[in-house]
Amino acid sequence: MNGQATRVFLLRHGETAWNVDSRIQGQLDIPLNATGVWQAEQLGKSLAGEGIEAIYSSDLSRAFVTASAVSRQTGVAVVTDVGLRERGFGHFEGATFKEIEERWPEDARRWRQRDPEFGPTGGENLIVFFDRCLEAATRLASLHPGGVIALVAHGGVLDCLYRAATRQALAAPRTWQLGNAAVNRLLFSDGGFSLVGWNDGAHLERAADVP
Repeated sequence: MNGQATRVFLLRHGETAWNVDSRIQGQLDIPLNATGVWQAEQLGKSLAGEGIEAIYSSDLSRAFVTASAVSRQTGVAVVTDVGLRERGFGHFEGATFKEIEERWPEDARRWRQRDPEFGPTGGENLIVFFDRCLEAATRLASLHPGGVIALVAHGGVLDCLYRAATRQALAAPRTWQLGNAAVNRLLFSDGGFSLVGWNDGAHLERAADVP
């Protein structure tokens, strides 16, 4: 990259009904709820003057609709990339956290303990998921040395890239927030990703205006 760092806005989709219910979405295509649509619009407005030159999004609608709100404010088209999809959660998908504990207690234990080699039946383990996310983000950021891009994805993807940027182990407990439609800032350079700012939700603080 010849020393030219890429500024990366890493963005989680707006809220869905399943987020509210603590229900695993995984790669199921769950839409934004009314709050999520509002959050996406506020997110787009907050990024209008940031000089974003490319927007890449998961192809799942909750991310794509969020990315489209950023697109309307910046005039930059959205390009989808399946590498930015949420983790495949296999037989966990559609179940609440409580239901997972009740139906598959051993699976739930390994999941809660962040066992890197555990993957729900039909889903991805953390190692495979992390590698997929990092490959996609690296590939896309490498296309824009010295530029500014937005990556619109999911909580699990954000978690992986936070870990990559801060050199946190996959099994380490999560101590950082992954807010819906919050702004997260990374730099990408020859040394990989580094953290600039995380979970900025100032643009969402007009809570009284939420529909």
